[in-house]
Amino acid sequence: MRPLDGLQVVECASFVAGPTGGLTLAQLGASVIRIDPLGGGPDHNRWPVAGAAWGGESHYWASLNKGKRSITVDMRSEEGRELVLALATAPGDDRGVLVDNVVGRRWMANDVLRERRDDLVHVRVQGYPDGRPAVDYTVNAEVGIPGITGSTETGRPVNHVLPAWDLATGLSVSTAVLAGLHQRARTGRGVYAEIALADVALAGVANLGWLSEAADRGGERPRHGNHVYGSFGVDFGCSDGERVMVVALTPAQWTALTTVTGTEAVFAALEQALGADLTDETERYRLRDTLAAVLAPWFAARDSATVEAELKAARVLWGRYQGMADVVAEYRAGHYPVLADLRLPGGARGITARTPIRWDGDHGEPGAAPVLGADTDAVLADVLGLGESEIGALHDRGVL
Repeated sequence: MRPLDGLQVVECASFVAGPTGGLTLAQLGASVIRIDPLGGGPDHNRWPVAGAAWGGESHYWASLNKGKRSITVDMRSEEGRELVLALATAPGDDRGVLVDNVVGRRWMANDVLRERRDDLVHVRVQGYPDGRPAVDYTVNAEVGIPGITGSTETGRPVNHVLPAWDLATGLSVSTAVLAGLHQRARTGRGVYAEIALADVALAGVANLGWLSEAADRGGERPRHGNHVYGSFGVDFGCSDGERVMVVALTPAQWTALTTVTGTEAVFAALEQALGADLTDETERYRLRDTLAAVLAPWFAARDSATVEAELKAARVLWGRYQGMADVVAEYRAGHYPVLADLRLPGGARGITARTPIRWDGDHGEPGAAPVLGADTDAVLADVLGLGESEIGALHDRGVL
């Protein structure tokens, strides 16, 4: 049993945020019905994709939508729209939950849906609060992250590849669904929750204190390259060309680092000469370049295996730089239980993830890769009670 067993969620969303919310709920036990237009939505073949030998199927789509039931409907037709509305507002205590990112379709407006089921839990993902479109990479630019990222030697903005705001929005979606269900259970009232990607990004940088910092400074924070901002943390090169990231946030972590590197006396003399207290995080940050220069020779004199062994033994806070191919190799060697194999319908082999939430110590199953539209008939029969002849007629008319 998973905590959301029995709950039915209808998902009518594409790309990352909405499907991440649905995936989070599905891996906790919910039955998530993903609705796509005939032939698939705009994200159905999105990269990364499997090699040509496997038909170029999307690893992205399969992994974000695993464990969901997939149905396809002609949403341009009146009959198709009626089916979508009926699924979203189906009766039952564990039904009447909708996640979408539909904007500008009057037939899916919340007030239209609420006429059918007034206790509907409806969570809508938006780009901007006014309904204008946005994606992670555009809102990230607008909240200032690329301007403080990257080398101190360039003035150009540096984009990152991780759609962090999409992922955060997806988790906000699942949170909103659960909060809405809690409200409905206590009061009988439904909820209409709107989550704008732009608001998630603004909330993120505001809650980290970064907007307050800019206001205090009267300008932008300077770039710091690979240094951790406000503390001591930077990368070091080993004798074999590998690099490691070392961080010392606390006095204990700083002591562990200086002890293993044999630099206590050097830093004690530096403290006396500069009138500094290196047990203070702010002081370590202020003197970061000097500290890094003192520590660098210790790393440069050792290969990465030796560095790893000594840092681990000393309980230093550190991590090694590695490529995703290295992560794959470690997974194949039996590490990372949160990961799992995923077979795409065409036979390609992928790697996906179970839920990172260990429920009673167990990540649970990842869920199977969906086949676009494969569950259409079964969902319409199970949820709406349609018979074989009715479903067959819908196929004949091109609605399904």
